[in-house]
Amino acid sequence: MANRVRRMIREEVGDGYFCILVDEAQDASKREQMAIILRFVNGQGILTGRYFDIKSVSDTTSSSLKDEIVNVLAQHELEVSKMRGQGYDGASNMQGAWNGLQALFLRDCPFAYYVHCFAHRLQLVLVYVAKEVDVIWEFFSHLDNIINIITSSPKRVTELQYAQRIEIEHMLAIGERESGSGANQVGNLQRLGATRWSSHYESIKSLIDMYNATCAVFENLSVHCPNGKSQGEVRGTYKQMKSFDFVFSLHLMHTIMRITYVLCQALQRKSQDILIAMRFISTTTKFLHKLRDDDWKEFLEEPDLESLYKVGPCRSRDPITMKHHYHFDVFNEAIDYVLMELNTRFNDTSVELLTLSAALDPRDSFASFSSHDICTLAEKFYPEDFPKEDIRTLEYELRHYELDMNTESRFQESTLVELCWQLTESKRSEIYVMVTRLIRLVLTLPISTATTERAFSAMKNVKTDLCNKMEDEFLADCMTLFIERELAQKIDIDSVIDEFYVSKPCRDQLQIK
Repeated sequence: MANRVRRMIREEVGDGYFCILVDEAQDASKREQMAIILRFVNGQGILTGRYFDIKSVSDTTSSSLKDEIVNVLAQHELEVSKMRGQGYDGASNMQGAWNGLQALFLRDCPFAYYVHCFAHRLQLVLVYVAKEVDVIWEFFSHLDNIINIITSSPKRVTELQYAQRIEIEHMLAIGERESGSGANQVGNLQRLGATRWSSHYESIKSLIDMYNATCAVFENLSVHCPNGKSQGEVRGTYKQMKSFDFVFSLHLMHTIMRITYVLCQALQRKSQDILIAMRFISTTTKFLHKLRDDDWKEFLEEPDLESLYKVGPCRSRDPITMKHHYHFDVFNEAIDYVLMELNTRFNDTSVELLTLSAALDPRDSFASFSSHDICTLAEKFYPEDFPKEDIRTLEYELRHYELDMNTESRFQESTLVELCWQLTESKRSEIYVMVTRLIRLVLTLPISTATTERAFSAMKNVKTDLCNKMEDEFLADCMTLFIERELAQKIDIDSVIDEFYVSKPCRDQLQIK
């Protein structure tokens, strides 16, 4: 059945170009699994991403991974020479400039351009900011501690939900909340995820929504918690949670991450093109600049931090000095680090490939259109797909293309993904053959490895602990028969076992048998 699905995907790819997205993760049996995704534009001009295969790999060196991928592609007559993009995370075995997986493929196909997963870069921005800004590092440390103390005990979760109910009932009684279907739901604090930017935003948002209820639980715990280390930890954490530094950082990171959350969601869409991704990064940067330069007073007013500020840190300190500290040493510094890292890690606008690709963008009535840049893009980055005769044809096509595209508003209001489909649907792809070919090549460039993450999520639902146990027992029985047959030749059992890649429970069963 799996091979039948792969054959259908192979038919979808046809003679077109494709990109590979690859990532690794461990399954329930702690074996390393490599997911392979194909990204391509199908015959209808629709940008498509298909989960193609998942392979168990005992060795994650770049050469071993390449051999596995090439074997999978060869089995279905997918030529490496047709590859026009590679998408991985930032691991050294993947993105290494000399011996990484991307470098090995580039030796065989110099036009399979590598793009470091945008979603992974965004996560690295947060990691860097949390490490470099002391106040932010302390905030995330305290936030993690608060969430762990509450969520580690079912009794405390129940207390939190009870406190929420009381608060919601009170707010409804005084008219500060509106009732309605799905409104005023009780919930739980969200844990921080090590590899997901959005999980940090969800954790911060959940604590802001449940701040009063969480304080009520900690206040109760600080009184009734048994004496000793546990009581000291609860009281210390509660003190930090009530401090102005923590509340200030909580609302600051909520404001920053509310802006970047849109970018995070956009990068994980299945049919996203690289030009729109770069636009989202640009608009995110502009919003952050505005927050830093113009919105300090508005930031203080929104969660009523001004009143907390007056009764908090300034009671025993110079208010002018303290205001300067929170404005410039915390607020501005945190935003500056986020901006610096965004500009450093998303510097692809300086890469000529992406700069020239922007000339194909149909938005704003083809405002970025440039025949010279489009021809340079084809000639410099895709010489194998555009020989000199095709470049001349492209030049003449572009003259008609520019006039034609401006005659209909539907083309001017499209994204590059939509434009590709519209050209195919309107049969214009048969007229503008070279332009369509170039658009398909640009769309093939990957954005993120979110599709591989979805494959791993599905793998966890299929390869459960129970399935793994059944597999081990079945494999043990099969291998026992094999060993019994080989014992007649006096082969050492351990050496036979070592030839199989099996989990420890299976190995223990074999030793007993």
